[in-house]
Amino acid sequence: MAARLSEDGHSKVTLLEAGKRDTNPWIHIPIGYGKTIVNPDVNWRFETEKGPEIADRPMYWARGRVLGGSSSINGLLYIRGQAADYDQWRQMGNTGWSYEDVLPYFRKAEDQENGSDTYHGSGGPLRVSNLVERNPLCEAFIASGVAAGIPRNDDFNGAGQEGIGYYQLTTRKARRCSAAVAYLRPARARPNLRVETEAVVERILFDGKRAIGCEFRRGGRLIRIRASREVILCAYSIKSPICCFCQVSDLPRN
Repeated sequence: MAARLSEDGHSKVTLLEAGKRDTNPWIHIPIGYGKTIVNPDVNWRFETEKGPEIADRPMYWARGRVLGGSSSINGLLYIRGQAADYDQWRQMGNTGWSYEDVLPYFRKAEDQENGSDTYHGSGGPLRVSNLVERNPLCEAFIASGVAAGIPRNDDFNGAGQEGIGYYQLTTRKARRCSAAVAYLRPARARPNLRVETEAVVERILFDGKRAIGCEFRRGGRLIRIRASREVILCAYSIKSPICCFCQVSDLPRN
């Protein structure tokens, strides 16, 4: 979002990230998610409440605490939502959310290794690659699924998601292509974009019903930032780790 907001070259945008910069080498090595998935330096390490549905025990819930969010620590699988779900959203009255409506945006975002077709795009910021190494055990597993009547599917982001096969990955040249790598890194040189890390937002500031800024804490210091145009809160399912501010003023430079 920060990359898109700042691409006009005029809007001053400040991105606040609760976590650190994505300098940990295990972030960028694909197999490194085995390290980052439990590392509190880049991971919020949440746990759910206990409940009878999960044998009265908490469940571990990993979420990224770093630039790129969970796309910097996940298993690198690239798989879109089920087309029928998007179509149901449209049937419920959400104009513009059918699978036919959102597919062009999936294609625009994608740089598919196999090139563009009806369901895939090329030249977009997010690199999508095939799994190069085909393990004999995986091949045997897929063959057994086919023998049991499950259709072979070599593209879960294509015409359908039913079946068994290999996933596609968000990698570029054998390195992770996170949201930070795909979108933010190319935009970092823009003079109208600032990225503030280790900035934990504590509250949104209001003038009546209009949001005019926020307060965030870095270390032991509470910093207030005001926005002359708008405040955009990227509220994910868990926590709200990122804020973007357009036309920002009076942020201390330190």
